[in-house]
Amino acid sequence: MDPLSTLWETFFDWDAMREALPEMLTVGLPNTLILAVSAALLGSVLGLLLAVAGISRSRWLRWPARVYTDVFRGLPAAATILLIGVGLAPLGMQVWGPDPYPLGILALSLIAAAYIGEIFRSGIQSVEAAQLEGARALGFSWGEAMRLVIVPQGIRRVLPAWVNQLIALIKDSSLVYFLGLVASQRELFRIGQDYAATTGNESALLLAGLCYLALTVPLTHAVNWIDRRLRHGRPATAPADEDEDDTESALSGATEGDRR
Repeated sequence: MDPLSTLWETFFDWDAMREALPEMLTVGLPNTLILAVSAALLGSVLGLLLAVAGISRSRWLRWPARVYTDVFRGLPAAATILLIGVGLAPLGMQVWGPDPYPLGILALSLIAAAYIGEIFRSGIQSVEAAQLEGARALGFSWGEAMRLVIVPQGIRRVLPAWVNQLIALIKDSSLVYFLGLVASQRELFRIGQDYAATTGNESALLLAGLCYLALTVPLTHAVNWIDRRLRHGRPATAPADEDEDDTESALSGATEGDRR
């Protein structure tokens, strides 16, 4: 058998893909989205707290936030997931039983918070100082000015970067399989790996990769679209009524000129 035929049968076995596809869509895809979206939401809440603490005037808030960010951004994601999943397993057994799923979400959330916190901090600091001064001049306290004026503007400016972090979480969710998920908790990568190990064919893994692409590529284009809208705003178009009025005015002007 020539190498090209071997390569084709190894990665493009349509029967193997057809066999794995239903379980990927009904089990793997929902679990991947649950892991990524849950971690993004929890990480965003914690990241916002880290961002506010990181720009605080109090060093007792500022330095712990910086240490947290340095530690979780410096550790490999796989190491963090294993440390939390294995190290906190006894505590997890007492709280929710032998289910590693919550620990996987917690680990992804802690990782995401370090990155999202820096994203939010940069967005908040990009808001002009005059905005804060104006809010204080109107009688807002520092906390009210940050909560009602500065933070919403900062988050809006870094929304594309936040979506990029969501894309990273979708891919990092494949590392949760280190914790030993049960059959009903497997995400896309784990299902593809199991089918590949069972059949000796890598087509299911390729199918898992295509599923990840189907999730991340549209989000990537959505990020680019959001970024363009935030940078340039909605394209200016004249209302139809105004166009009609301008046309009628031009025609009436031309008619009057002809009469003269």
